[in-house]
Amino acid sequence: MDQLTAAQAAARLGVRTETLYAYVSRGLISRERAAHGSLFDPLEVERFARTRRRTTSPSHGGARAAGADGSPLAVIDTDIALIEDGELWIRGVPIDELIAPPGEAPRFDGVVRWLFERTALPLPDPRPLRSADRDAARAVVAALPPESPAFSRLLAIVAALAAGDPERYDLRPETVARVARRLVAGLVDALPSAAPSDAVERDDAGGSTPLAARLWPRLSALPATAERVRVLDAALVLLVDHDMAVSTLAARAAASARAHPYAVVTAGFGALDSALHGAASASVHALLSAVRAGADVTAAIATATRLGGAGVPGFGQPLYPGGDPRGRLLLRALRETGDPRAESAWEVAEEVIDVVRTRTGLLPTVDLALATIALAWDMPPDAGEIVFAVARSAGWCVHAQDEYGRAPLRLRPIGHYVGPDAADLQQPGNIAR
Repeated sequence: MDQLTAAQAAARLGVRTETLYAYVSRGLISRERAAHGSLFDPLEVERFARTRRRTTSPSHGGARAAGADGSPLAVIDTDIALIEDGELWIRGVPIDELIAPPGEAPRFDGVVRWLFERTALPLPDPRPLRSADRDAARAVVAALPPESPAFSRLLAIVAALAAGDPERYDLRPETVARVARRLVAGLVDALPSAAPSDAVERDDAGGSTPLAARLWPRLSALPATAERVRVLDAALVLLVDHDMAVSTLAARAAASARAHPYAVVTAGFGALDSALHGAASASVHALLSAVRAGADVTAAIATATRLGGAGVPGFGQPLYPGGDPRGRLLLRALRETGDPRAESAWEVAEEVIDVVRTRTGLLPTVDLALATIALAWDMPPDAGEIVFAVARSAGWCVHAQDEYGRAPLRLRPIGHYVGPDAADLQQPGNIAR
């Protein structure tokens, strides 16, 4: 099993190595002596880190500046998402009531319209792109190197769509809603195909085709059955918003400076494209793939934990002590398909879940569910990141619509300078010449 060095274990716990060895001497954590120093079990370190997060007071007995200990820098009013008592609500509706049950049509398009219009949940009313705009975005994506990651393609699409949209600077609420829905549709329709091109063109031609059905052939070459599309649609709905995630804060900050919706989404992408946020499912996909290929489960988890450097990938959403409801709902939807591929992938995920839960007490997040879907239906490792980005782009634009109605630049914080005094810098020899 891959193990952590003392330096790596101390970094994971956020302490000095001397403190780490103090934990060892008190019997709080164990180590293995090796020829080149002490080694630590990454799962034991993760379990101990979780215990410390749960029992240690953030203030450590004294007042600290906001954010110094991971506490919120600000509280921002929002009427979109609420996380309370371990559950997620969107505009007062429990998230499980928004996803389509078996046998019903996809709902993501309707949810997005509802978020913008603040009305009763309507039927989908997609607004397809002009073929010229779609073709221009596709041409930009086609010019990228074949190995370009998901976010390179998505950023290129947003830039191309912005260049051709004369309404992008119109920040009136009704125009923002129209631009946003066109933007989200464009993110999907300009992605390259993973399925036979005739299937993609057939979906594009249908103006009423749900977004999830159009996204499917961009992610998988397998047939887009109604149940498979329903699971993908559920993922989109579950990811549309999640309170003030770091990417949402970045998007709102851009909107407070009156950036247009395309720039707002680009700002959100900058924060989303990270191993601790939107790209987390790719690490989970690598873990699940290794287990499915025959790797020892515990060793594979330890390796993924060591490489990630921030806990077990796909586990431990701090906002949900009882487990991420989005992951739970998505895994359940996957099993409800009755698809043998889905069942096989779920069994791999469940094997990993059992070991992590037993060794660390951590529960799966939505990232594990996204990775399991990608594994089940032969999607690329970054498929979860694409689904995340498409869904959250709609949520960012809803936040932007709200921010445009507030005082401009209100999200420009004031820095608290803690550097050297100016007088010290002006002393001879203190300034590099």
